[in-house]
Amino acid sequence: MLTIYFSCSLTGGRDDEAVYARIVEHLQDQGVEVPTAHLAHPDVMSDERVVLPEEVYQRDMAWLEECDAVVAEVSTPSHGVGYEIATALEWGKPVLCCYAEGRPVSKMLLGNKQPGMQVAAYRTVEEVLAIVDRFLGALRR
Repeated sequence: MLTIYFSCSLTGGRDDEAVYARIVEHLQDQGVEVPTAHLAHPDVMSDERVVLPEEVYQRDMAWLEECDAVVAEVSTPSHGVGYEIATALEWGKPVLCCYAEGRPVSKMLLGNKQPGMQVAAYRTVEEVLAIVDRFLGALRR
């Protein structure tokens, strides 16, 4: 079974929460294990508030190490998401960064041509799910 670390903004803003939920749901519908699925839930901020920063770091780094790849929704800037992307690439894991077309995205992501790094803009939820499907297809080959 494929394990995907889903990454998205928490403290940076939750405007794209509905998209996060659709991506996670879609991954799970494809038979993918998503240890970070809780990040797409509307109550994640209150749930995570009781977890110490050291615990979050250790938990998330363990999940990241165990995953096969990362899918990150990067429309909302996030220090944590950037850290997770860089770490995954350093560890040789494929990374897909998706963002809503027209939103400003860091040139550090857009200009990164490391092997395994993909960045894709989308206009609709259906389009981002198709992008995710292509990424999963390549991973499964």
